[in-house]
Amino acid sequence: QVQLVESGGGLVQPGGSLRLSCAASGSIFSIYMGWYRQAPGKQRELVALIDSGGSTNYANSVKGRFTISRDNAKNTVYLQMNSLKPEDTAIYYCNTQVTGGYSYWGQGTQVTVSS
Repeated sequence: QVQLVESGGGLVQPGGSLRLSCAASGSIFSIYMGWYRQAPGKQRELVALIDSGGSTNYANSVKGRFTISRDNAKNTVYLQMNSLKPEDTAIYYCNTQVTGGYSYWGQGTQVTVSS
């Protein structure tokens, strides 16, 4: 059974930084790993995506501030978030898409940007 375990969320002041981590357990090959977020009253949206070769894709709202990376040996994906803004406040979810077309989600981690 595949499980995604996220860590690294919390409360930070505007302009601050956080680093999220997500480790996938189970015998899988992650084609894509990514981070999504959902703010209160809004739909879940893509934040950043990385494929197994290291190619990345970012939401326009986070380009230049967030960096996604992955460690294939550990099946772990990271999201370095810099210059955080109040509008980045949301629950952040990790996702992996594996061979066979399956998709798995983490439980979510809260990120709050507030002074």
